[in-house]
Amino acid sequence: LLSPLLADAEMLGGPDPELAATMGFSGFGKKARTFDLEAMFEQTRRTAVERSRKVLEAREREKEDQAEKEFRSPCTDSSASASSATGAGSALKQRETACSESEDSSDEDLTGPSMQSQTSAQGPAEDTDDDDEDDEFIGPPLPPGFKDSDDDNDDDTEEEDNNPVKKIPDSHEITLQHGTKTVSALGLDPSGARLITGGYDYDVKFWDFAGMDASLQAFRSLQPCECHQIKSLQYSSTGDVILVVSGNSQAKVLDRDGFPVMECIKGDQYIVDMTNTKGHTAMLNSGCWHPKIKEEFLTCSNDGTVRTWDVNNEKKHKSVFKPRSVQGKRVIPTTCTYSRDGKLIAAGCQDGSIQIWDRNMSVHTKFHCRQAHAPGTDTSCLTFSYDGTVLASRGGDDTLKIWDIRQFKKPLNSAERLPSFFPMTDCCFSPDDKILVTGTSVKKGGGSGKLFFFYRETFQKLYEIEVTDA
Repeated sequence: LLSPLLADAEMLGGPDPELAATMGFSGFGKKARTFDLEAMFEQTRRTAVERSRKVLEAREREKEDQAEKEFRSPCTDSSASASSATGAGSALKQRETACSESEDSSDEDLTGPSMQSQTSAQGPAEDTDDDDEDDEFIGPPLPPGFKDSDDDNDDDTEEEDNNPVKKIPDSHEITLQHGTKTVSALGLDPSGARLITGGYDYDVKFWDFAGMDASLQAFRSLQPCECHQIKSLQYSSTGDVILVVSGNSQAKVLDRDGFPVMECIKGDQYIVDMTNTKGHTAMLNSGCWHPKIKEEFLTCSNDGTVRTWDVNNEKKHKSVFKPRSVQGKRVIPTTCTYSRDGKLIAAGCQDGSIQIWDRNMSVHTKFHCRQAHAPGTDTSCLTFSYDGTVLASRGGDDTLKIWDIRQFKKPLNSAERLPSFFPMTDCCFSPDDKILVTGTSVKKGGGSGKLFFFYRETFQKLYEIEVTDA
């Protein structure tokens, strides 16, 4: 039925629009467009090549104009001097030769990658001008007052070098609430991202500065040693494990998230010779990691021994050091530490002595000071300076002293009237070895506990910070 109608429509010069609309064949007679993609790509490529060629030509032209301008001035100067010397004709010749030479050299220079050789060939004054221009025009423009602020920074750093107080980081302060009882241990991870705190309430709390919100809450709290006060907490040199020293006889090692890695073995308390027991038999006092060997740590205890341990072997200590009094009797070490290179082990004892051993020879002390602090007091901290020549000791007799271990008879310097009520009051050197800091204690309602900063060389008090009224 439709075909004769369509045929008629074609004979009449294409389909009738009305008919096509009524019959629903409005699409007839239109041809789909075909795209030749290759031809389009080719066209685009050609235009791009053409455009880049024009840009390059324009750049070359600019360079040539600039070169001509630069070489015109020396040519005129040389021609003037020549004419004054030898007359007009010879001057013209000289000028032509000079200019032709300079044009040749400019062509040669332009073939190279940069204009620097040309500018360096000219006089020093021009050279400095060009350098200044380069300095000004390379990169985006400087913000206003940029150079001034830079100079100010230089002045500030000089002032800081001259004024050590500027290096003490006390500009900002927050208070973290550990609990209701004494906070007896702090450990900062080597990267400075995490803090662990331990106290007389048996809790160890983990704080993450980056993940902390405004409520300043710890992200984890646990009691790794059941009902024992925490004495010492320290991250290893790599920050992946934590040494926990508490009031029992077994030190523990936890990983970063507080899960147990190892627990030291308990010694046999019925054996008299402490060398023959595999671990400590009485309450621990202190502990620390080896500064170079990340698996080794050190503990000291009321059983009168200082022991080194390996994280991978919890069944037995590595070596035992036994501090002795003048009469050769057993004395209790209250604190212990490694030297910065890990070759020496030092212990502060209850008879007031400081005893230092070679790490590889545990029988006899290498350095010894009998009356370092008052007998019967707990020396709460020993720490070596970063250069390894000086030892600082914080005594339970309210003093802070520094010693040259090679001349161990009397202290290099001493500070007194620094009250300390706890056997874990610390002291430490600043990273540049110029300042020594320690804390003081007060009774409840007796003012504020403070941090005191001393010059290492003169032991003058440099600065003090009030911490809190406790």
